[in-house]
Parts: sequence; C-alpha cells; structure tokens
Amino acid sequence: MTHPENTDVASIMRAAQDNLWMHFTRHGAYQESEVPMIVRGEGSYIYDVHGKRYLDGLAGLFVVQAGHGRSELAEAAAKQAQELAFFPLWSYAHPKAAELAQRLAEQTPGDLNRVFFTTGGGEAVETAWKLAKQYFKVTGRPLKHKVISRQIAYHGTPQGALSITGIPAFKQMFEPLVPGSVRVPNTNHYRADEITGVPGMTPEQYGYWAAERVARAIEMEGPDTVAAVFVEPVQNAGGCFPPPPGYFQRLREICDEYDVLLVSDEVICAFGRLGTMFGGQKFDYVPDIITCAKGLTSGYSPIGAMIASERLFEPFKSGTEMFAHGYTFGGHPVSSAVALANLDLFEREDLLGHVTRNEPVFRATLERLLDLPIVGDVRGSGYFWGIELVKDRTTKQTFDADESERLLRGFLSKALFDAGLYCRADDRGDPVIQLAPPLICGPKEFDEIESILRSVLTEAWSLL
Repeated sequence: MTHPENTDVASIMRAAQDNLWMHFTRHGAYQESEVPMIVRGEGSYIYDVHGKRYLDGLAGLFVVQAGHGRSELAEAAAKQAQELAFFPLWSYAHPKAAELAQRLAEQTPGDLNRVFFTTGGGEAVETAWKLAKQYFKVTGRPLKHKVISRQIAYHGTPQGALSITGIPAFKQMFEPLVPGSVRVPNTNHYRADEITGVPGMTPEQYGYWAAERVARAIEMEGPDTVAAVFVEPVQNAGGCFPPPPGYFQRLREICDEYDVLLVSDEVICAFGRLGTMFGGQKFDYVPDIITCAKGLTSGYSPIGAMIASERLFEPFKSGTEMFAHGYTFGGHPVSSAVALANLDLFEREDLLGHVTRNEPVFRATLERLLDLPIVGDVRGSGYFWGIELVKDRTTKQTFDADESERLLRGFLSKALFDAGLYCRADDRGDPVIQLAPPLICGPKEFDEIESILRSVLTEAWSLL
C-alpha cells in the first residue's frame, strides 16, 4: 500500500518538472534528475523533501539574515494580515509603511530620509534611475540621464536595471535595452594587474585608479549628460569585490565635482550583511540614494526600498510635480509589519554586533583553504565572502570556458549540495564560490563550511 505522503511527494516533484518555470535555471539539467525540493528551514539549516539537512550558506539568496523558522516574524505577518491585509500607497498611506519609513530614515547615513517602497531590489534600482532622470529634468538639467556602473556588476532584471547590469551574457537576449548605460572597471584587486595593465599596485593605488576611471567616463560622456553612478558597497557578481581603501571617498568627491548622484545599491549589503545597517556605514561614505531589499524582512515577506536624500525630494515637496511611478505591492502592509518585527529582532539579538565580532573568525576560517592549490583568493566583508578558484596559484591562471562548465556546473554545485552545503558556485567573471550565511551563524557553522569546502575542492582538483 502506498503511503499518502509518498504520493504527495511524487505529485509535488512532478509538478516541479511539468509546470514550474524556475529562475536563472537550465531546465535541461533536470531532464534526468529530480528538481531539488526544499521544504523546511530551521536556524541556519534547510531540509529537503527527503529529510536531508543542509547548511544554508547563502541565506537563501543573501536574504534570511535572522535565520529560518523565526515564529515572531510569521506571527507579525499573520497579525497584520488580519488587521489590514492590503492597501496601496497611491495617495493614501497605512501605519506600518509610515512607521517603517521613519525607522529606516533614523538608521540611514546623512539626510537620506525619504523612503519609496518597492517589492524587491530590481524595482528599487529601476526607481532610483527613474528618479535621477526626473530630478535633473525638473531642476533644469534635462540632458543628465546616463548611468555609470561597473563591469560584471549585477543590478537586477527589469529593462532599466538590466541595462545598468555589467554582465553581457545576462543582457544579450533582451537587447536593445534602455540606452545611456556606461561601464567602468570594478574593484577586483586580485586581478588588478590585468585590469590596469600596471603591475604591483597597492590596494590604495588601485582604489584611486578605479575611482578615477569613473571621472574619466563622466568626462568622456560629458558631465551634462550623466545622472548617476550605481555601485554596490561590496560587488556581488564576479565574487565579492570589497572596495579598496579610499575608493568610496574619492568616488564621493568625483560625484560632487560633476553633480552626479552616487547610488549605493545595497540590495545585498544592507541590513547586517557587512555588520552595519547600511553598507556606506561600513566604508564611511554617504550616498545620495540607497537601494535595498532582501534582508529587510529576512525574507519572510517581499519588500524593497529606494531611500533618497532630502535634496532629491525637494522638487516634489510642493506645487504640482509628481513622481509618476509606483508598484501595486510596494510597501505592502504585511511586509512592512514583518520588516518592523525583523528590525526589532536585530536590536534584541544585536545581530550587527554579532557579525562584527565574528567577521575576523569567518575570514580566518575561510583563509585556511588557501593551502589548497585550487584556491587563489579569499575576499569579502562581514558575512559575505567569495573564494576564487584558479588553475595555477602562482600565475593566477583561471579556467577556460570548458573547464568552468565542467568544474562549476558539472561538478561543484551538485557536489557541495550533496555534501550538505547550499551555496553558489558561479562564473559571472572568474570561477568563484560565494558564501553569505544567515547572520546568526558562528564559529561552529564556519568550521562546517570550511570542512565541506575542503573535501569537495580537494576532489575537484583531483578531477582536473
């Protein structure tokens, strides 16, 4: 006799195969094998449909800051849904969105006090570019519309955000995109020699050089045509590029000099990922706009936000000017309530302090892997790390396309998952393993991550 739960599992697995269209997924990979099905989370761990446990080394997708299974966040959602499940922010307000906007404004650097809610990060980036365009039009500089961003940077999938994204492979199928996007080098100091053509730059020298490329790009395009520079505090795609010392200070000066808005895209880096509430606080700069999402609710309900300085709100404050932009579910009452409960939890458990105290331990634990011949670089900040894999550590020689395909997609991702670690093996740039566990993790989880990586990377090297 078949157990009903087995039938249920079989029908769910079949539904995943037959009806679900997954994101950024090669469905061909699942023609011969089942789709991994995660059914439950608890703390820093997730469980699949067969009951197997995995360490969530990516916090879902840089999202689940407070860990899985936090009943107080679920309860905040249920309570709000019973009271007011939905109301839009189109000329009306509701208490939770107002309260959350005030709470965020208190936490942001400088005078970034105006919070425009979205439902996710790509929408927040879209919002920031649209605001930049309109702001300059209504203040008498209508030609300022272009955006500068960095090579291999990921800023989202909507047509505008995708234009700002610096990963050619993600864009080519959807071109032509929104015009006006210009690319500059990123802050990957490990590859500084080949990026600059100048061997042996110190991190400080490279930081200055990289910031100056932004100035050159503004000059080349014409300062009258450039509206904004979009940068992540730590760049995600390509594998965790932290800013070299002085980089953001010089970038701030350049943006001020040419009257260009500095947009800090903190969809990943805000809400404790780096040990600070916002990424600019970690690296001591004040942007004109912050875009954020993911960790604001620890993923318990979708929300995003564009947070702008008072100066950018000024033209909309009086008279008839309107920002003709919005989203049905932006600042959703349930999501806003969950975000407030999540920020309470941050304070109560001192998650920022926990990350700051444990960052050196996490770094040191991952740096133990530098004794493996396949590990070229370990870099990152807070609870956000990348491990770059190389064919030759001395020359920093990377893998060709076939080897990357075999190593990353053919072996590593599945081998790490089979060994009990959910993380990302990625080659949007050079082959990198990315780690961003829930902020509640500590030395015990770091050791588990290191030991799984060590055995799988050792095996990967032997396959080469």
